Amino acid sequence: MARVTITEVARRAGVSIASASRALNGQVASAETVERVRAAAEELGYVADATARSLKLGRTHQLGYAVADIGNPVYVEIMGALEAVVAAAGYRLTISTTGDAAATVDLVRSLGRGYVDGLVLSPLRVTDELVQAIRQAPVPVVVLGNLPDDAGIDTVRADSGRGMELVVAHLVDEGRRRLAFLNGPADTTPGRARRAGFQRAVDSRGVVSLEATARDFTIAEGYGAARTLLERALADGAASLPDAIVAANDLMGIGAIHAADDLGLRVPEDIAVTGVDDTELAQVSRPGLTSVDLGAAERGRVAADLLVARLAEPDRPAHSVTVAPTLQVRGSSRVAGPRALEDDKTWGAAG
Repeated sequence: MARVTITEVARRAGVSIASASRALNGQVASAETVERVRAAAEELGYVADATARSLKLGRTHQLGYAVADIGNPVYVEIMGALEAVVAAAGYRLTISTTGDAAATVDLVRSLGRGYVDGLVLSPLRVTDELVQAIRQAPVPVVVLGNLPDDAGIDTVRADSGRGMELVVAHLVDEGRRRLAFLNGPADTTPGRARRAGFQRAVDSRGVVSLEATARDFTIAEGYGAARTLLERALADGAASLPDAIVAANDLMGIGAIHAADDLGLRVPEDIAVTGVDDTELAQVSRPGLTSVDLGAAERGRVAADLLVARLAEPDRPAHSVTVAPTLQVRGSSRVAGPRALEDDKTWGAAG
């Protein structure tokens, strides 16, 4: 029987060959085109050339790393740890972006084309559809993030909730009593976990809490949301002003410091600011940004080890590993005086 070509798939779907190729290879194409092309390919029994090559060779000796934002410093740190492990195991690391929830599912489904032997995935949003796609993936997938306990998928988690407890405890010890949580999209894995951890921490200590939500976990969005929060508080009077902002990541924390400065507020004298991820930005900002270290490099190393082990032993039980956080205390939350702590003091996971 003659092999079905992409030309025949394009003709059946009523699109150009270029459009059919983009739809089948996960490149830019409308949802309608993708649906039509995939339906035509399934109906005709089309098998992509890359899959055929993969079946012949058995292995590509490439592993994938997919993240929402390849420019985010924490993902870069994870990538470095991943690359060191997979290179030592004889693999090359390839990088891609996940996009929104639907695009992430499409990316996992595209693993059938045989361009990598396995994938480390860091999704911002986890849906039932994504979990199902990972379970059905033809190559191993290790997830950096939170999945249901019964998912049966290798997973490496950050303990964001404990991280929030550490930072709130530090701020309360510093005399802060009115804390504002600056979050990114609350429907994301980090947004949901960090908000829940913050709320538990402030509730247990009986301090006042506020909340502001930005559209993304970036410096610009953090700046905008923090400035709006502070302007409203200043308009209502000094008593309404939070004495600390707990940002959901370092990028937003940097944005909050800039917003406070532009409004004439001193950090940390008038308002403390903290972040999450303990990236290089937190260390070089002025003042230095107090930040929760969620063990990015360690999570990357563990994820790579799990993936390499899964490739060597496909039937091994699924593993779930949680990396403990620490708190790096810097000048953005510490006022000189009797309670001042030494530079860059680390608060361990035990508190």
